Amino acid sequence: MVLADEFPLLTVADWQAAYRAGASPRVLLEARQARLLREASPFAWIAQAPLTLIQARADALVAAAQGLSFDAVLTCWPLYGVPFAVKDNIDAAGWPTTAACPAWSPVATANATVVRRLLDAGAVLLGKTNLDQFATGLVGTRSPYGAPASALAHGRVSGGSSSGSAVAVARGEVAFALGTDTAGSGRVPAGFNGLVGIKPTPGRVSTRGVLPACRSLDCVSVFALTVDDAATVLALIEGVDEADVYSHARRGPATLPPRLRIGVPQAPELDAALGYPGAWQQAVEHARRLGAKLVAIDTAPLHLVGALLYDGPWIAERYAVVQILLDAQPEAFDPTVAAVIGKARNWSAVDTFRAAYALEEARRNAAKLWSDIDLLMVPTAPTHPRFDDVAADPLGANAQLGLYTNFVNLLGWCALALPAATAGTAHEPLPFGVTFIAPGDADAALASFGRAWQGQSALPLGRTGRAYPSAHPSAHPSAHQITQADPRAPWPQAQATLPVAVVGAHLSGMVLNTQLGERGARLRQATRTAPIYRLFALPATTPPKPGLLRVGAGGHAIELEVWDMPVQHIGSFLGLIPSPLSLGSVQLEDGSSVHGFLCEPIALEGAVDISRFGGWRAWIASLSSSSNAPSGATTP
Repeated sequence: MVLADEFPLLTVADWQAAYRAGASPRVLLEARQARLLREASPFAWIAQAPLTLIQARADALVAAAQGLSFDAVLTCWPLYGVPFAVKDNIDAAGWPTTAACPAWSPVATANATVVRRLLDAGAVLLGKTNLDQFATGLVGTRSPYGAPASALAHGRVSGGSSSGSAVAVARGEVAFALGTDTAGSGRVPAGFNGLVGIKPTPGRVSTRGVLPACRSLDCVSVFALTVDDAATVLALIEGVDEADVYSHARRGPATLPPRLRIGVPQAPELDAALGYPGAWQQAVEHARRLGAKLVAIDTAPLHLVGALLYDGPWIAERYAVVQILLDAQPEAFDPTVAAVIGKARNWSAVDTFRAAYALEEARRNAAKLWSDIDLLMVPTAPTHPRFDDVAADPLGANAQLGLYTNFVNLLGWCALALPAATAGTAHEPLPFGVTFIAPGDADAALASFGRAWQGQSALPLGRTGRAYPSAHPSAHPSAHQITQADPRAPWPQAQATLPVAVVGAHLSGMVLNTQLGERGARLRQATRTAPIYRLFALPATTPPKPGLLRVGAGGHAIELEVWDMPVQHIGSFLGLIPSPLSLGSVQLEDGSSVHGFLCEPIALEGAVDISRFGGWRAWIASLSSSSNAPSGATTP
């Protein structure tokens, strides 16, 4: 029999490896529950599952899996026997949902959609975690159940509002936990606890059964030690929910462009006393090592959007949920929470519509960012306050933490918080995190980038002291190694694409490239054909276009770009291809083939063979100083 202490059970992959080796779910889960009773993180938990409930769940899983191979078990239940926790504003059937307010505390009669989907995937709920009351705060101190400290800095706040979920994961008590994120509650606690925090595109994950903060903006977030685990959980909870009117199932790209452009604040606001500027520079250099081009941007317009969340009428969404209790029993509320939500009484319907108009204009302007960058990288938080800092100025300290988070949901974007560096001093080392922000529905691509970021990082996972899995894990995990994630694990859904090779006016920066961008195509690679083609400048085409002809022996390698085109837009793109061009199969220099532009031989009468230039760009460049340039020729 495999004993509970033979495996460092931290990640989803760790638990799966233990079960694959023959461990008993009942034994491992009983041991984890005993550990929680003995040494649970202070103030992180509001309620824990009783032993009888855990035993019944473990036995039910074993019975359901009877006679199946473990691979078959994972196909049916990808989170078989993996323990998790949920923030206590998310319903779990039979459990009170307190939202950190004892005067609230209705017992849920059904599971929230996200909880049901995780249970259906085989996960085991160990309890419900602490939060800033009614998910109103980024500090993690506004709860009658206590104020958890950062798992990595005991004199400083854990971040909120998903405080308990983050601390429980950072201390290795559960493999993952759910939080919620309206203003940054799934990102700030991740940054303060050395975790991965996924905040999906609003609407991608159902919020049915989640007590609203701002229902039109709320997201269920995921905390985990690794991007792989967080992405797996997102993949299992995402998808349309007909019972949630804000739910949608739009899919974005699977990957980001290889020549990545990452926007960074021109003048980031960072706490120099904590060593944050140096930690930020480490993050910037890490991004450069991954091959990214850094683009400085003015973030002031984004901060103006963020100000609408608490200094605008969106606060009325919080009041709409708790109005009856707040008006009747204000003493039941944390004083700061009551003050924040009470401001909703100052806003009129006219104010609300004016703010909505301003937001729509801001959304349109902010969307222009994505023509210059592919990702936005910001500090997750500009500082990390101590408990007495928050006590002295609860509203000011909280507002400061939302500087780089408040605007994201208002703009409909997705975000991924990642550990980046160690700040502070030798006496008090502090975690420092960054958040990558992408356009809405780019969740899968963002997770893929996060995997690459974490894979090149040497930072420990949370408070565990363990390292991210190496490229060549040993067959038997040690106490200092995390099990490699299963490459077959679920991954967030992305739109289906078809690779399309372009050789002429559709190349990056050229006159027809916008036709690709309008259809959501993304550059996969710049490469060359196999040396079996000739390239011709076609006569009398507007704008000027080349023709690619396969000739076999005696051909040339021609420069091209491969773009991933969403399948749903292939038809409209084909409709733009004029005769004598057509879409066929193009062989690349690595021997693979993709669809691409080819030319009919009959169209080459009067065409100029430009193969010796190696590509259309070089040909255009040769004409830029020549009077022989054909009419309508454009330079890159």
